[in-house]
Parts: sequence; C-alpha cells; structure tokens
Amino acid sequence: MASRLNPYIQFKDNARAALEFYQGVFGGDLTVSTFGEYGDPSQPGADGIMHGQLESPSGYTIMAADTPPGMDHHPGSTIAISLSGDDADELHGYWDELADGGQVQVPLEQQMWGDEFGMCVDRFGIGWMVNIAGARPKSDG
Repeated sequence: MASRLNPYIQFKDNARAALEFYQGVFGGDLTVSTFGEYGDPSQPGADGIMHGQLESPSGYTIMAADTPPGMDHHPGSTIAISLSGDDADELHGYWDELADGGQVQVPLEQQMWGDEFGMCVDRFGIGWMVNIAGARPKSDG
C-alpha cells in the first residue's frame, strides 16, 4: 500500500455521531472500536470510540476517536480538512451537508484565482475548506 495522509480527529465524547454524520456526507464503510472492546467494558466511557475509520468511495479516509477517560480534551482551531477537485456537483453536495448546522466562514463561491472556494466549520467544530478547480465564471444572463 502506498503512503497516505489523512486527518485523525479527536473528539470529547461524540466521535461516533461525528463519524456517522461524515458517513452520511461522503458515504463509504465505517468501522469503529470502543474502549470497552479492548479493556474493561464495565468502566465509565467503555462505549466511547477508541478508533473509528471511514473509507469513502471517493478515496477519502477520515479517522477519529473520543478522548480516553481520564485525559483532557484540547479542542483547537489550527487544523482544517481540505476537499478539492474538479467534480463540482460532488463537492457542492459535500459543502451543503457539511455547512448544514455549522457556520460558514467563507461562502462557497467564485474566487479571484478562478476556482470556487469556501470555508465552514461543521456542527462538530471541525473546519473544512472546499476548492472546486477550474470552476467557470457564472454568467449574468
């Protein structure tokens, strides 16, 4: 297998809900393992996600986990996930779902460099950037 780079997102206690949301957006196969599967299932937090992985039909991989019991969660804003390509319909669909219930920072629209680009933070606090390469200028008529 070739090397690959993908996001690994740490959540406080809602990794399952976030991964299921992303599966609804991108499709694909989701696998999850809980803390209880690899430890004491009677302990607090045993149903939390120790590791989750979504493999989409488009080749995207998103990994995520809940913060282990007893560890501090430190949310940050120093990372965003970027989606880019030239399939405008696919990327617009992802944008619409990711922005729904979240906050749009930069509307997905034509930019000075010729591509469509937008930034949003989804309902789970994760930043997304969407760039549609070679988008054609919108006509006025």
